[in-house]
Amino acid sequence: MRNVLIVALSLAAVAAPLRAEMPPKPARLGLCAACHGEHGMAQIPGAPNLAGQRLDYLREALRQYRDGRRNVALMKAAIGPISDEELDQLARWYSAQTPVAPRP
Repeated sequence: MRNVLIVALSLAAVAAPLRAEMPPKPARLGLCAACHGEHGMAQIPGAPNLAGQRLDYLREALRQYRDGRRNVALMKAAIGPISDEELDQLARWYSAQTPVAPRP
């Protein structure tokens, strides 16, 4: 019984920092999730998976869509007016997700 308790406490100690590192779910996630999935795995053909992408890459890509430097009408419309803080929350969320292999 003592060994089970030690293992349980050890697992809890390891898992706590992992949970603390996961950013809160962004308020603006809904429209993104329609195509890219809530956890960054694409829901429709042609939409890229965002899970686990580099934070700096996601931040810059979102800025470019917002500012019109990436001329993709769908993304420009989807992202709409977004603050730097909201943009950062989305980038942090998707970069913190773990990619999963698609099911056959």
